[in-house]
Amino acid sequence: MRLTLFAILSCFITGVTFGKSNIPSKEKKALIDLYQSTNGSGWSVPWDLDTPVDTWKGVTVKDNHVVGINLFRNNLEGTLPSGLARLRYLTHLNLAFNSITGVLPQEIIELQNLKVLRLEMNRLKGEIPKEIGQLKNLQVFSIFNNFINGSIPEGFGEMTNLRELNLSSNNLKGNIPASIGKLTKLEALGLFENNLYGSIPVEIGALVGLKELVLANNQLGGEIPMEFAQLSNLKILQLQNNRFDSFTGVKAMNTKQFLVFDTDDKSLKPRFNEIQLQRTRMADTKFEDVDENE
Repeated sequence: MRLTLFAILSCFITGVTFGKSNIPSKEKKALIDLYQSTNGSGWSVPWDLDTPVDTWKGVTVKDNHVVGINLFRNNLEGTLPSGLARLRYLTHLNLAFNSITGVLPQEIIELQNLKVLRLEMNRLKGEIPKEIGQLKNLQVFSIFNNFINGSIPEGFGEMTNLRELNLSSNNLKGNIPASIGKLTKLEALGLFENNLYGSIPVEIGALVGLKELVLANNQLGGEIPMEFAQLSNLKILQLQNNRFDSFTGVKAMNTKQFLVFDTDDKSLKPRFNEIQLQRTRMADTKFEDVDENE
């Protein structure tokens, strides 16, 4: 027993401490790549690369692996490095409200453990990788208010754990994929302010857990699907500034269920709950230092 106590005291005397993380070198390099490619020295709170990784702002380490990065509103400027793919244990990545440019790296699809990906309010361009559906564990994908173009990948329909999908305020065009109707856990879908056209897929009516549906400011047309009557949990519905021929599907709904409701049909009275009004673009929810409890 004395020998054990002596050994413990020796550790403290020599400066050896327990509990410090020792992440793999490839994971540390991935973090340094991110730091260097986004002008880390100019961050609001930069990392001290000479200190242990688990002391760096926004980095969460568990079992000697990087599992979380939260650099929300930290003045990141530059591009996302492909080396992020080395962080195979990463579950949360929040880089929202920065000035990140360039494209979303194709290698992002290699982060198979990722549950939350927040890139909103940056300057990203290019297309969403068509293979995005490989992120089977993803629960939140938010990239609103960037310059993303191209079409919405069909692969989103393979991400059956998604609860929030927000692609609003980009330059997306084309049809809304019918595959989104497979996302039975989805609670919030934001496609506001893009260049989407065509009809709303009837499959959207299968998303019975949906609470927020924001499709305003596009070029969508045709009729509102009668299947919308199945969306009994919907609290926020915005369809205004489109080219719909008929709102019969909406009239089949119980409009008293809505906290926020707006269409171009003059016969349907808009509803705006003051508490919820700030959320109508899904832009003020779950950002910095929020535990997603995923």
